Order: sequence, then C-alpha cells, then structure tokens
Amino acid sequence: MPPAWLWFTLLSPWGYQPPTGLMPVQPNSRHEVFVYGTLTHAWVRWLVTGDALPAQPATLPDYRREGLNLAPEPGANTPGLQLSVTAEQLIALDRYERLGIRYQRVCLPLASDRYAWVYTRLPASGHQLEPDQRAQQHCQKE
Repeated sequence: MPPAWLWFTLLSPWGYQPPTGLMPVQPNSRHEVFVYGTLTHAWVRWLVTGDALPAQPATLPDYRREGLNLAPEPGANTPGLQLSVTAEQLIALDRYERLGIRYQRVCLPLASDRYAWVYTRLPASGHQLEPDQRAQQHCQKE
C-alpha cells in the first residue's frame, strides 16, 4: 500500500489540484527555496522532484520552528537548506506541500541576505505569515 500512496500523493494527476487564485509559476525560471523539514532529506527531494537537488546550508533569521510550521520570533534562527530549483521542480514541491491547501509559499530573507520561497502552514493549521510584497516581488524575479 505505501508505494501506491506515494504515487497517488506525489505523481498522480488525481492527488492534488492547486486551488484557483494561486500565483502561477513562470516557465523556464529558477527559484531559491528554503526547506527546514522533510525536504532537508535528499531521498525525499528525489522522490518529490526526481532529483536529489543539491543543497546549501542556510539559516532563516527571526523565525523558530514550531512543529511543522514556522513562527516569527525576533532573534531566533531556523537552520535548514537552500535549494535552487527549476519551475517544474517548484511545481513538484508545491504539490508535495499541498500549496493552497495545507501550506502557503512566502518569500523571506535568509541570513545570507538572499531571498527564498519558504513553505509555512495555512491558518487553520498554525500561524499564517503575512507576505511582504517587496520580498514577494524579489522571489518572482529569481
């Protein structure tokens, strides 16, 4: 049963439909993504995207990990990894995180002064981060 569940969840056309109104991912674009949970494991990234996706250690300042989510906290640091992904890989990550259903994708500054997309739980599941419009525009340019 687990292989069928993985296929249905990660690859099948029936497992996930993005809600209407989500920002479209531009084809032929590259994106920086900060991960702090299951996606820090290369084998999970490979299952989700078909590639282990090389990763660099990164830190998200002023946030602390709270279960499966992040909560703002001045002075806190959340360790994780920074990934550089294609548009197709970002769409696969969105599917894995159930963008618009379980998680939102917001653009936040990393300790390195680079910006990256970060998945955080939607309000019914935890804290919702208010998107910084200037940061959002920066991530859309990547």
